[in-house]
Amino acid sequence: MSELASIFLNNILPIFLAAAGGFALGKAFNLDPRPVSQVAFNIFSPCLIFYLLTSLEVSGEAVATMALFATINILLMGGMAWVAGRLLKLERGVLAAAILTVMIGNNGNYGLAVNKFAFGEAALAYASVYFVTGAIIFYTIGVIIASMGKVSLKQAALELVKVPAVYAVIFALLFNAVGWHLPLPIDRTVELLSEAAIPVLLVLLGLQLQRSTQGNNLRALGMSVFLKLAITPLVALGLARLMGLSGPAWQAGITEAAMPTAIMSTIVASEYDVEPSLVTAIVLVSTLLSPLTLTPLLAYLGA
Repeated sequence: MSELASIFLNNILPIFLAAAGGFALGKAFNLDPRPVSQVAFNIFSPCLIFYLLTSLEVSGEAVATMALFATINILLMGGMAWVAGRLLKLERGVLAAAILTVMIGNNGNYGLAVNKFAFGEAALAYASVYFVTGAIIFYTIGVIIASMGKVSLKQAALELVKVPAVYAVIFALLFNAVGWHLPLPIDRTVELLSEAAIPVLLVLLGLQLQRSTQGNNLRALGMSVFLKLAITPLVALGLARLMGLSGPAWQAGITEAAMPTAIMSTIVASEYDVEPSLVTAIVLVSTLLSPLTLTPLLAYLGA
């Protein structure tokens, strides 16, 4: 029990305390999280991903393996959510919301910080690949699910073109393959901005949670939270063994898979009017309950 308490205090509580600062700030000043989100999305996150992948020189094969692991895990959970939702006879819009919230985890704000605190920068590099892969799936398949057929594959792909983190991965792999290095002033700028990414993402997490509201579909809420927090890590563990993941890749992949529902899913739910109150409730409940599942999981993974 003391080991679990230590893991929680050292690896998870700092995240919640930082997020609590953002929550309190948003409550006190009624701050809109969108400007902070735009800065983090367009500057801090891509700089962090580029810096990690180039400084640790993660190979293209390792990136591909982690991306494949993330893709299979996310799609498997989407399929399980669809089956569970059909068995519960959820309405079409509620089912779409449930699938969306089970598929996409909070791999940026929350997942990157947990990996950094628990396993260090080696795992953080692999976690960033999982994060980018999840973003790609979110802005394609996720958008199509949320739109309930209103958005074409071409329109969803155009959204993907707007994701700077994707370009960060592409350029990082190119630099690693060719052996290029950024000029020192630019390299130091990227490193400086990358160091700001995780603190900003955690404050942003609090700002976004402060805007969460309650949903009223308890069946869908319970199903989504259970699948996201309890079943997804088990599926990831089995998949990681099948794919032969080990070391930091094993730790990062499973930890990222175990994250609660992504807050960015509330943006898409609101945009396409897919049960936004239910989605935000799932985000809030899964985030608050996540230490109960993440703490023993981190202990198992060797935090």
